[in-house]
Amino acid sequence: MNKERAAADSVPAVLKQLWSEPPRAAAFIVTIYGDIVEPRGGVLWMGNLIEVCGTIGISESLVRTAVSRLVSAGQLSGERDGRRSFYRLTDRARVEFLQAAKILFDPDPAPEGFLITPRPPADQEAGFLRQGFAVAGAFLIGPDRSRSPEGPVNSGLPGPVFRAETIAGGEELPAFASRYWDLDTLADAYGVFLERYGRLSDYLASGEPLHGADAMTARLMLVHDYRFVLLRDPRLPEQALPKNWPGYEARTRFAKLYRRLAPETDRYTGMHLQSVSGILSASTEATEKRLRTIAGHTNES
Repeated sequence: MNKERAAADSVPAVLKQLWSEPPRAAAFIVTIYGDIVEPRGGVLWMGNLIEVCGTIGISESLVRTAVSRLVSAGQLSGERDGRRSFYRLTDRARVEFLQAAKILFDPDPAPEGFLITPRPPADQEAGFLRQGFAVAGAFLIGPDRSRSPEGPVNSGLPGPVFRAETIAGGEELPAFASRYWDLDTLADAYGVFLERYGRLSDYLASGEPLHGADAMTARLMLVHDYRFVLLRDPRLPEQALPKNWPGYEARTRFAKLYRRLAPETDRYTGMHLQSVSGILSASTEATEKRLRTIAGHTNES
């Protein structure tokens, strides 16, 4: 990978814009594991991790420090094979990564209503806020995903839990939602994502290809930036969102670019990235499933 990146002038200008300000090392490593490593067994050689992070200007020392912190946080565990170090996802981390992957690649349909429940103890509240709930006085209110095909996503809520459905005044739902969720800030973040990756989309549409490490870097940055916005999105019922909500366009752009970059990214993965047992597979049942499900969020077949 370093040979492919030997001359800075060889990097397409559109990619330089994507990593003009490198992300935090630990957060980007989480992206690498979530997008590339987890669907291929969850194990990666430290040398590869350093190389991939190096493409966007994250130094080896920052990578090693970040990995140590992820180990301490219980997300990664290390093992050695001769002089090489490999890091794998812990069981707990794999559960978290699969949950995030579901939201990224195969989200459930938008909820149709809200749930209301008394506020939990302070040490439990943050977890519910991450699920999209907001504080409304002595209560939490959030999107009702209890009817999800995957099961009751909102399980574990402090009881009693009330299901709230709109029976009048539906046109006032956007104003209601803006009172409890910072949708303006979220819309701005989606706007930045759309503008940034609109340039990449235009570049690819012009017929300019991205190969090898460049394609992998572009896809990792795409996933990293989209995940950063999406996981802050409460994913409210459609009728509660402002008109022309940019989250929908962002979802489509993410899906199209991900599929466009997948063949070269996966090919490169199957040639250069290693686990303890050897080179990672270019494709697996899990990676193919992602491509199938994400296709439903584009106008492509």
